[in-house]
Amino acid sequence: MIMGNRIVLDAIETHAEGEPSRIVTSAAELVLGTTMAERFAYCVENLQWLRQLLLREPRGYPALCAVLLLPPVNPGSHFGIVVLEQGGFTPMSGSNTICTVTAAVETGLVPVPPGASSVEVVIDTAVGTIRATAHLDGAKVRRVTVANVPSYVVALDHPLEVSEIGTIGVDIVFGGQFFAQTDVRNLGLELDPLKAKELARAGILIKLAAQEQISVAHPLNPGVSGVALVMLHSGDRVPGEVSRNTVVMSNGPLLADDPRTWTGALDRSPCGTGTSARMTALHRRGQLAIGEDFVHRSIIDSEFTGRLVGETTVGGQPAVLPTITGRGWVTGRAQWYLDDSDIFPTGFTVGDIWAPQRD
Repeated sequence: MIMGNRIVLDAIETHAEGEPSRIVTSAAELVLGTTMAERFAYCVENLQWLRQLLLREPRGYPALCAVLLLPPVNPGSHFGIVVLEQGGFTPMSGSNTICTVTAAVETGLVPVPPGASSVEVVIDTAVGTIRATAHLDGAKVRRVTVANVPSYVVALDHPLEVSEIGTIGVDIVFGGQFFAQTDVRNLGLELDPLKAKELARAGILIKLAAQEQISVAHPLNPGVSGVALVMLHSGDRVPGEVSRNTVVMSNGPLLADDPRTWTGALDRSPCGTGTSARMTALHRRGQLAIGEDFVHRSIIDSEFTGRLVGETTVGGQPAVLPTITGRGWVTGRAQWYLDDSDIFPTGFTVGDIWAPQRD
């Protein structure tokens, strides 16, 4: 909202299994469009300044995400969302959805019938309408189950030529965003928080290679295109062992001729869309059955439980229906200002912790 010489943004601060998200509740008047696809496209074309303002210093930091909470576009929906990440706007995010549902229910934006043990929340996104169930203990949201959009495999073991690494096999999978996924051992690394810088650099090199060598677009929404994220995982399922992963997120433009840009941040959560994509690939490989629980841990050992609940098609190709269950917490409330005299109207970055930016 605009108040005098300020833009004022109300936000609920949250995290889901360690992944921080800023839920912005007062930005609807800034976003134009009658469908979520139109709104998403408008954000991409016109609101990069808002994404940068919220996520960069002095208001943000490299691991932070945010959500624009918008009026619904479909009958029966509670609201719509557009997700803001350091690398750009994204149409869907499991961890950010868990954050949003937790915030909306615990602050009363979504009403809860007296004595209810759960409440369903219906959310419009640029890749379809999703449903989430908030499991309650009184007024407290104990966990959230997100029924994600249909997920599908584009390719398994696709050979990718990666600078400094060589040729590796990657799975290209849509789980709400397009992922390139590979066994971390293909990189000579392990999922150790002490190896975070090496993991981030390797993931960014894979993303850069995927952007150059792989062209993908959602068949029902071509505006959702390109490999957005890279998951490094613990490989084939082993009985008695929990699957682990880290998802690498760039925090600036990736330039093939500028190694300074080859850096990013690790998702602190197990990643909801990434878990959806991982389950989809495992199902295609015959390693995960419909209806089977899939426990997925992050680089900091926080945990989502996923499940494939059915099969369908997307644009004529086989797809599955994933759900993700995890915990979210409200960590505070904030009101962020942009004064018209602010010398940093889109925030700023410094190369000690950020990748070089190109504005």
